Amino acid sequence: MIVDRLIEWFPTSAAWPGITFIVAVILCAVPVFLFIAVYALVAIYGELKISSFIQDKVGPMGQGVGLHAWRWGLLQPVADALKLILKEDIIPSSADKKLFILAPFIVFIGAFIAFSALPFSQTLIIADMNIGIFYILAVSSLGVIGIILAGWSSNNKWSLYGAMRSAAQIVSYEIPAALSIVAVIMLTSTMSMQGIIQYQSGLIWGFLPNWLLFNNPFTFLAFFIFFISGVAECNRTPFDIPEAESELVAGAFTEYSGMRYAFFFLSEYANMFVVSGVAASAFMGGWQSPIPGMLDTPGWGLFWFMSKSMFLIFMMIWFRWTFPRLRVDQLMDVCWKGFIPISLVNIFGVGIWHLIVG
Repeated sequence: MIVDRLIEWFPTSAAWPGITFIVAVILCAVPVFLFIAVYALVAIYGELKISSFIQDKVGPMGQGVGLHAWRWGLLQPVADALKLILKEDIIPSSADKKLFILAPFIVFIGAFIAFSALPFSQTLIIADMNIGIFYILAVSSLGVIGIILAGWSSNNKWSLYGAMRSAAQIVSYEIPAALSIVAVIMLTSTMSMQGIIQYQSGLIWGFLPNWLLFNNPFTFLAFFIFFISGVAECNRTPFDIPEAESELVAGAFTEYSGMRYAFFFLSEYANMFVVSGVAASAFMGGWQSPIPGMLDTPGWGLFWFMSKSMFLIFMMIWFRWTFPRLRVDQLMDVCWKGFIPISLVNIFGVGIWHLIVG
């Protein structure tokens, strides 16, 4: 939607007919990158403080002139970012240098381009595609290629083990996540992100917002499976087997340092927002107000979308500091013997419920 408006505003060139589109895409990409960078700093600070609260300690409190007196440590994420940027960038002598350099950018691009279809409000969406949710599921899989490249090009057996674990985990958990979204598409009859959100307007049962989370027991189960599968795709605890520090040092990222390692870190937090944004849009009304008909302007729509997404990110952080890490066999059993069969049965349940109840 934003891209289309920018194309209308800019004059077209007969010599370079595609230059208008390129300029419009760049103008959209820069704010998105800045948003991801700022959001990552906020999420890292939140994770530091939430984990400290859960572990009954104060957390970071010394970074920032004068701020440490109140024990806030607000500039700790900035200090961490500067440390990564300024650290020496080391490439192992035996590594495949071209693929080693390329890998972190491929991982980040997979998360970055998914933001183009996320509806932040009624009007704030970069590209309102009629296959928006399918597009997000497709491009978010691109990061698997970068992770495998990172592990293989490092010429380190621990990196390769971590990369193969990560690829197996992400590809496996994409299946129940996609099957859960099929249930949403069945009810809404659209793959447009904005269309799915608009379907959830009004009330259900006379007093609840018409979110698919409350629509029927099967959609509630679909939300649960999608969100847990999303946590696994982000390699977050208790599904952080690919970078299990006690076993594989840092998995596929063991040989990386400096800014390249920062890109992997940034991609993880970007993927967390994408998963939370899709879950909020598909099951929690997206930018819809929890009180239908009230506070539903575009400005409030942005507030509701961000609030729901950040709540789900908080849940991911909570999971990390609450649950122990699963073993590899347990991780795959949960997917192939648990989530996938339940998701298939769930699709039939949604169809039957929709036919009977309406």
